[in-house]
Amino acid sequence: MAKYNQPDPRNANTWCWVDGLVKREDARISVLDSVVQGGDAVWEGLRVDGGRIFQMEEHLQRLQDSAHALMFTGIPTTSEVQDAIFKTLEANGMTEGVHIRLTLTRGAKSTSGMDPRLNIHGCSLIILPEYKGPVYGTGALRLITSSIRRNGPSYLDSKIHHNNLLNNILAKIQANHAGADDAVMLDDRGFIAETNATNLFFIHKKVLCTPFGHACLPGITRAYILDLARNLNISVREGDFSLTQLYSADEAFTTGTMGGIAHIVEVDGRRIGPVDSEGPGDLTLQLQKAYPLHIPAVNLPFLSSSA
Repeated sequence: MAKYNQPDPRNANTWCWVDGLVKREDARISVLDSVVQGGDAVWEGLRVDGGRIFQMEEHLQRLQDSAHALMFTGIPTTSEVQDAIFKTLEANGMTEGVHIRLTLTRGAKSTSGMDPRLNIHGCSLIILPEYKGPVYGTGALRLITSSIRRNGPSYLDSKIHHNNLLNNILAKIQANHAGADDAVMLDDRGFIAETNATNLFFIHKKVLCTPFGHACLPGITRAYILDLARNLNISVREGDFSLTQLYSADEAFTTGTMGGIAHIVEVDGRRIGPVDSEGPGDLTLQLQKAYPLHIPAVNLPFLSSSA
């Protein structure tokens, strides 16, 4: 499978949600909406497989927390967002191999401008479900290090899951031009933060290491992998790590809702792990096998009601 997803013809003429059900081809957002005016929105990515939405409660809680931190008004309740997601999936009959891009904007303004006091209409909820495979396919990622630094909390706190992603996009552009799959991003002190799209882990002498959440998004899949590793009696360490430590790792992988656990084979031309090895390392493979068995999920209610 390709490490990035090409358009899937099954997505044509599907239903989306823009403050109500609407056909994908007819979906529109106002030119006065805050996401257009200033990228003023928060978002989540949800994975649907086997008639279940993975870690839905955690994602919707983060959406609420991010909207609260940005002082949105008229925020839909978690149950309202959840109901809209279920209605959209049911309208499409989507139950397997689906990615949902969930966006909550500050809403339409009365006139153009940055001032949130111009937002008098409440939030806009956008739900885009698509048939889409794991973004990294079977893994074997080759990464480069970007010159673009990840935002720290003194600039724009990445713990707010916001739509201001230009530094990540610039890092991805560098990876594209280098012929790499993605880019490692450092914090403002030169320590590893994450990649442009995922959290980063490496294994050294059977210890699972991942950067502190100073300048990275402490992802939902990241938290799950840390708990899973502890339950599997794998030693875990969070810390400030340099590129040199990553270069000399025995194994390395990325985590994310759309990529799951994808193993890394090279960073900046340095081979990760034994030269003659193929596929994920032993601990990475152990986590990959356990990952789908224990991940919390919410069943799609329209499946049980139609049974």
